[in-house]
Amino acid sequence: MDTQELKKAGLKATLPRLRILEILDKSRDRHLSAEDVYKALIEAGEDVGLATIYRVLTQFESAGLVQRHNFDGGHAVFEMAQDEHHDHMVRTDTGEVIEFYDEEIERRQREVVAAHGFELQDHSLVLYVKPRRSEAP
Repeated sequence: MDTQELKKAGLKATLPRLRILEILDKSRDRHLSAEDVYKALIEAGEDVGLATIYRVLTQFESAGLVQRHNFDGGHAVFEMAQDEHHDHMVRTDTGEVIEFYDEEIERRQREVVAAHGFELQDHSLVLYVKPRRSEAP
């Protein structure tokens, strides 16, 4: 993701936008909150306020560059928009977000929608999980 991607999305390539985009694009953790982005910028010696980060993330979402997820627990996380669909599992003990794709689940969802006389336009599946007792640390 670079200056051209921002311009294509109708956004000026300002330094804060470029830095926030870089953090989202290069982070090992693909689901970051605004606070996570803020901490990463502070650690990198950047002087960008939290209000600016929220504003930029909202602009990125409107432009289709990122997706916002509001998982239980009340805080939003953002990930770079992707062409391929995936669903999420959220660990209730740590908040870790795990991506997965299962063709059988996708097929069954389409069947259920069709059986009710509808056409599926989009969906979001989030499973809230915890380790089995035998696998807990």
